[in-house]
Amino acid sequence: MKENIESGIYHVRDDEPLSTNDLIRLISESLGKKSHIWQLPKVFMNAAAVIGGTLKLPLNKERLRKLTENYVVSNDKIKQALGIDKMPVSAKEGMRKTLDSFS
Repeated sequence: MKENIESGIYHVRDDEPLSTNDLIRLISESLGKKSHIWQLPKVFMNAAAVIGGTLKLPLNKERLRKLTENYVVSNDKIKQALGIDKMPVSAKEGMRKTLDSFS
């Protein structure tokens, strides 16, 4: 590992993104339970958000957008600074170890 890393903004993330559904499955597996993920039609969710916005409910179009958008950043800068090609632990492996530590 390098001792003198240049100061700056680094995005610390896993090499592969983990979806919310993947995270739910990992948590369910660690608890020994079956995951229950509902696949709702997009048109239904959009309609609920419009109604929620009109009625001042917690779900509106802006909140739905924030809940469903992808937010993936690059970790190339930190890997280059550390002189590594890939992060030492995968996202799934790290989550499994973390979840197992709670049991």
